[in-house]
Amino acid sequence: MRCAVISKDFDGQIASTGYCVLRPQEGEIFVQSDLAGSLQYMVDQERAAGGDRANGLRAAYDAFYRGDIAKKICDYHRAKGGFMRESDLDGYRVRFEAPLRVSYAGYDVYGCGAWCQGISLAQAFALLREVELDGLEHNSPAYIHRLTEAFKLVFADREEYVADPAFVDVPVAGMLDEDYLQARAALIDDARAWPEMPPPGDPLSGEARTAASMEHSTELMPGGDVHATKPQEHRASQSPLGGPPGSTDTSYVCVVDAAGNMFSATPSDPSSDSEVIPGTGLCPSSRGSQSRGISTSINKVEPGKRPRLTPNPALALKDGKPFMTWGTPGGDVQVQAMVQVFLNATRFGMDMQDAVSAPRFASYSFPSSFAPNDYFPGLLMMENRIDKSVAEDLNGRGHKVDWWPEMTWKAGGVCAIRVDGKAKQAGADPRRAAYAMGK
Repeated sequence: MRCAVISKDFDGQIASTGYCVLRPQEGEIFVQSDLAGSLQYMVDQERAAGGDRANGLRAAYDAFYRGDIAKKICDYHRAKGGFMRESDLDGYRVRFEAPLRVSYAGYDVYGCGAWCQGISLAQAFALLREVELDGLEHNSPAYIHRLTEAFKLVFADREEYVADPAFVDVPVAGMLDEDYLQARAALIDDARAWPEMPPPGDPLSGEARTAASMEHSTELMPGGDVHATKPQEHRASQSPLGGPPGSTDTSYVCVVDAAGNMFSATPSDPSSDSEVIPGTGLCPSSRGSQSRGISTSINKVEPGKRPRLTPNPALALKDGKPFMTWGTPGGDVQVQAMVQVFLNATRFGMDMQDAVSAPRFASYSFPSSFAPNDYFPGLLMMENRIDKSVAEDLNGRGHKVDWWPEMTWKAGGVCAIRVDGKAKQAGADPRRAAYAMGK
């Protein structure tokens, strides 16, 4: 954690541009007194407001977004050449947005809207209705190939159409339309993988988007047909996906209570790549890195515009009753991991822990959601518990298979609860720090 004041209570301090890096030692108590003060200030304002609960919450809200905390935040940004101002905080409002719902194999899956990957999770399930999976063995070459090609189609549409719905008219209905998805699914060739991200479809017209419907340069698609590619606003990267772990800022939590109420949330914001604002204990969010610094991008930076985020918790009902709540950290892997776990539990009949622990795979054949938006055409990562003969088959279809180690954190950290009447099954991912508990 970076801070503005060096404390003699910690060893290993590193001076850098007027700041320090605090490195608490094992066994030490890490006290965040400024953060405690900010929280206490909001509590005090709530109590002082009197009246009902709503009045108190409004007072606590004003204390943060309009009071002393807001002033400290904006003074800091001004001093550092940042753009945050009091009017930005004062104008912020929490929004209630209805979830997206899509049916798959007798289940109703609910997720977040198009300001994040919720639409991509919904589209993945809707597209899989049109992709034949019956009779395919778990993690067989044909199974991995069809799922991977479906994910590529989903992420191609995400890249073209998904951004903050307050600024962009995201064609949600068209992206989930059955006829449109049938046309998209027809682009999947069992013999050959897309060598890169496929072209996006056209949800407004329902066209799958081939050379006949796009006015761009053309090239061969799998199977020898011609497709068109939009001029890319991202760069293909040849660098390996190894190296040290990235930020593990994202968490996931799900709960099912005795009455059957389900809760699913993916809280996420880092402190490791941000600075602590003096006197507050608070870190400015770095989620702006999920906006694009390209004026022609649908996710270009604009005042008040939300970045297209990756967290997308989900719930599922069966026959109108609670069935499953699940989600994961993992950036662009989230949708892919969540779909695999759901299919493990429903299609392959695994118990919840086995469904979570089973080996996974993930495509990187699309631009990353995070700056600098690296893009690895054709790359398919698989955990090394998957048989090597599967990789040989997939490479023969045009995938570029590379191996993750066993139980890698990069494959996500799915936690899930399945409800079967009064009985509940939970699974916690051994790939990251996670646990399941009940009472």
